[in-house]
This record gives sequence, C-alpha cells and structure tokens, in this order.
Amino acid sequence: MDKNQATGLILFAAVILVYSIFFASTPEIPPVETETTTETTAGETLQPVAPTEPIAQNDSTLDADRVAKYGALAPLTLGEEELFTLENEQIEIAISNQGGLIEEVILKAYKSRDGGPLVLFDQETSGMNLILPGTQEPIHLKDLYFKAKATSSESEEGKKVSNLTLQASTESGSITQTFSLAEDSYEVHRTLKIEGFQTIFTGSEVTFNWEDQIRAHERDLAESRRQTQLNYYTSEGAFDNLGVGDDSESENIEAPVKWIGFSQRFFTAAIITEQEFRNVSISQSTPSDSSFVRNMQTSLAIPMENGELAYSHYFGPDKYKVLKNVTEGFEENVDMGYFFVSWVNKYIIVNLFEFLEKFFNNYGVIIILIVFLIKLALFPLTYKSYIGMAKMRVIKPEIDELKEQYGDDPTKMQQEQMKLFSKLGVSPISGCLPLLLQMPFLFAMFFFFPNAIELRQESFLWAKDLSTYDEFIKLPFTIPFYGSHVSLFTLLMTISQIVYTHFNNQLTTAAGPMKNLGYIMPVMFMFILNSYPAGLSFYYFVSNVVTFGQQALIKLFVDDEKIRKKVEENKVKNATKKKSKFQQRLEDAMKAAEANKKK
Repeated sequence: MDKNQATGLILFAAVILVYSIFFASTPEIPPVETETTTETTAGETLQPVAPTEPIAQNDSTLDADRVAKYGALAPLTLGEEELFTLENEQIEIAISNQGGLIEEVILKAYKSRDGGPLVLFDQETSGMNLILPGTQEPIHLKDLYFKAKATSSESEEGKKVSNLTLQASTESGSITQTFSLAEDSYEVHRTLKIEGFQTIFTGSEVTFNWEDQIRAHERDLAESRRQTQLNYYTSEGAFDNLGVGDDSESENIEAPVKWIGFSQRFFTAAIITEQEFRNVSISQSTPSDSSFVRNMQTSLAIPMENGELAYSHYFGPDKYKVLKNVTEGFEENVDMGYFFVSWVNKYIIVNLFEFLEKFFNNYGVIIILIVFLIKLALFPLTYKSYIGMAKMRVIKPEIDELKEQYGDDPTKMQQEQMKLFSKLGVSPISGCLPLLLQMPFLFAMFFFFPNAIELRQESFLWAKDLSTYDEFIKLPFTIPFYGSHVSLFTLLMTISQIVYTHFNNQLTTAAGPMKNLGYIMPVMFMFILNSYPAGLSFYYFVSNVVTFGQQALIKLFVDDEKIRKKVEENKVKNATKKKSKFQQRLEDAMKAAEANKKK
C-alpha cells in the first residue's frame, strides 16, 4: 500500500471512529566439476587455481589494437564463455567465467506467477560489471576471461560453504575473484584481489554498474508497481528510497552508502558492504511493457585497499526476520508501516506468524488464530469500552433533558453536560479510549498483509492466492474506484461491519443522522479494499465476527440496572464533592469564551 493512501485511510477511519463514538522455465546450466578441500574455517586460503598460460605478445591471435588497448591484459581477453553454478537449497546462481558476471539467479523455494521457477533476474534483464581504473583507460572486468574452480569449506558456525574461485593470470600478475555461498543463506560474498599489473591499474576505487529490468512475478501489476522501489541505507543510519511514482526518477547520493536494494513487492536483490560505497547514483523508471514492473540502475565506487575489495549480494525473499539478520537496516525493505503501528507488526504479528507456521500449514487457519489471540489479549479493553458505553446509555434520559433545556446554546449545553458527568461519575471518553488503544492493531494490518510473503500463492477456500484479491465474480465492465471484479471476502467484511455497526448503535446514545454515520466507513472500505489482498479482507471479516461475539457475550453478563444503581450511588457520593482544579479551570475557560462570544 502506498503510504499516502495509508495515511488517508488511517485519518479517515480515525475521524469516523471518534466521531461515531462521541456522537452516535529456465535453461539448465551445467554444474562445475567440484573438488572438495577440507578447511576448518571459511577464511582459510583456497587451493590455488592453475594460472592461465601466458600468450606471447607477438601471438597471431592478438591483433595490434587489442594489445594497444589492454597491454599485459591482452591475453586474458581471449577465451570462450562458460557458466558455472553456485547453489544451496534456497538459491541457484549462474556465474560466467567472462568477468565473473552473475548471469542468473533462481529462488528454489518460490514459483513465478505461471508456476515455473522464479528467476529473480537473468542475463537478458540484468547486467552487472566492475570497471577497474587503468593507466590509459578503464578496464571492464567483463572483457576478461577467467579459469574456474569450485571448492567447499566450513564456516566458523559449522555450516558448509560452497566457493567458486575465478582466476586470470599472466606473467605480469593475476586477478582472483571468489564467490562464497553458505548453506541456508541468500547472501553471496564476493572478493576481488589484484596482484601485480602495477603498470596497468591505478587508483584506489573500482566502479560497479548494475542495471535491472524487474520482471512481473505477481498477478496484480498495479500493486506490484506500488510496492517496488529502489531503497538505500547510508553509513549515517538513514533509510531512504526513490519513491513509487510512475515518473522516471534519479538521484546522486552525497553520503556514503551501506547497501542498495532493488526491492520488489516480495523479493529483493541488493549489493551490500561492510565498509561504504561512494559516489552513488541511482535511477528508476516504469516501463510501458506490462511484463516488467520497473527498470532500476545504480552506479557506485567501491574502495580498494592493497589491491583488494569485498562486498556481498542478497538475492532472496522479503521476509522480515531473514532481512533483519543480513545487515543493519536491511529489514526496512519490508514496509511495516508508520512508527505508531510498525511495532505491532515487528514484535507481535511477525512472531505470531512464525510460531503458528510450526503447527499449521493453512494460512487461512493461521489468520483466524491470530485474530482470536489478539482479541483475547485485548479483551480487557473491549470490556472497559463496553462498560463505558453502557454508562453513557443509562444516563441518556438526563442528557436528553439537558438537550431540551439548552439545545439552542451549545456552550451552555457543554457546560451542563460536564457538570452532569462529574456528578454521576461518568467519563464520556471511557468508551472511546479503549477503542483508540486498539487502533494500532487495526491499522497495522494495512501494512502487514500487502507485504506478507508468507501469504504469497497460498490458497484458502475460494481464494487462490491470499496475497492478492479473490476474484469471486468477474464483471463485464469496470466500476469507477471499485474495479472489474467482486472480492467476496471484501463483501463479507462489509456486511459484517454493517451488522456490527447496527448492533453497536444499540449500545450508544447516538440518535438521528449521527446514528447512520458509522455505516459510511464500511461502504467506503468496500470500494477501497476490493483490489487489496484477500488475506487483509479476511482478517477484518473474522475480526468483526469475533468482536460482535465478544460484545454479545458481555451483554449477557452486564446488567444495565446494576450500572444505573452504581451511577445513582456516585450521584449521592459526589453531591458534596469539591470540583477539581482542572474542572474549575475548564469551567472558567468555557465561561470566559461564552462571555467573549456575547461581546
């Protein structure tokens, strides 16, 4: 959900709530032959790769232009491209011996919208390149060919690590790249080391360029584009992005950057450093081709120290807890909402989902259980809210009398109401405040469900995918602000909210037109949520049903006569009670306002 939309919905819902309470198929890549070496830690030196046989400068295969352009590197520009795989149970990465380019990434645990393997990107849609500073002109690493060798090692945590080493050597020096992928990880660690070639390479920074045409992996293209953006995190601890507009956007980031993420709705491809990236430029645009979500690009400088550099890539799902363990601030790629609701998602909902996933594999059932657990935890607030509304209901005759006496004088009416509330020991906000305390849970779901990868391609009842709308009926026409389909979960949510509003109106002192105000919000949300995830509408539907049941149960055990008796006792008790300083100041202020009004 766009944050601007969320802000509008939250403000609208808050106003209505308060107002109503008060007033009413990927090609197969041949695997590299693997040689396993025994190592105690991932940091130990790999077995050396046999150097490329040097080719004499007068070799007939090297033309004069090639030698003039690349010098001692000229022999390394001759070769034949091969692809090698680096993989674990989660991910498969194809790496080319030409420049060490990452050509393709497949996420094994996920499927594309057509049911095939989920290819995060391939050589047709994405291009990476490292550019080394040269004495005459920059050297593009993709112009050089390397020899590859695969090994395995063990990390300090005891996990198996798959390594791919690419090395290109001449008599003048060597360039060595290593790619490391631990089991159960979506992170690929990459190092580059240059030895020799003092007359070829200059400078202390390497330029990294990356362009990516992000394919549409989800059914709802509009929602995917709203949730796809280029994110980054600075060394100063600031998270930012280019936004989600349809226009082309670009930015030169002055501050050093820790990571840059091409973040889709449910997946992220990122480059990360433990040091910092400098001279970072980023851009994105929205293509007209519906098979692509966005085009993204970044160019940055990676500092080198003693001819070495290191950085990492993350290619994986936008699961909050997975991202949180990657690097500082990386979990921000999942939008958990504004600060006053994000804590609900980060510390409660995420953990509830993770816990319940251990026992249930049906996410419709998980959503129902989450509703019950949250409602159970918030039951004391629900009870206090009901009692507060009941007190207002039993003193309705006194309020009606005041309306008859002072209905033409709002200020006097308000003064007399406050006196009445004080005398009877009733607070007009006693029914409102508990509901307001529950609102963070209500609005947190606006952000959680549209971004919950757990619901992706999970079916429940008639909904084939809880992460998108359930198209129960396909309309032959489009209704403005509604769409060309009917979401049954949204319709059920609307009906349940209208029934709940009708029931709730019987418990309040609302009358006349104000009594019908609570019916506006459900109808508005029926239009708004029709194209939002079925999981969100289903959550609200179950929540309404459970809330209705809670209040019906409370009503069975709450006697209005006993509440009235308690109010009468307060009336006698407070008859001689002195006004508090706050009450006196408030009353004086209202009298002063009335006097100024008459002047």
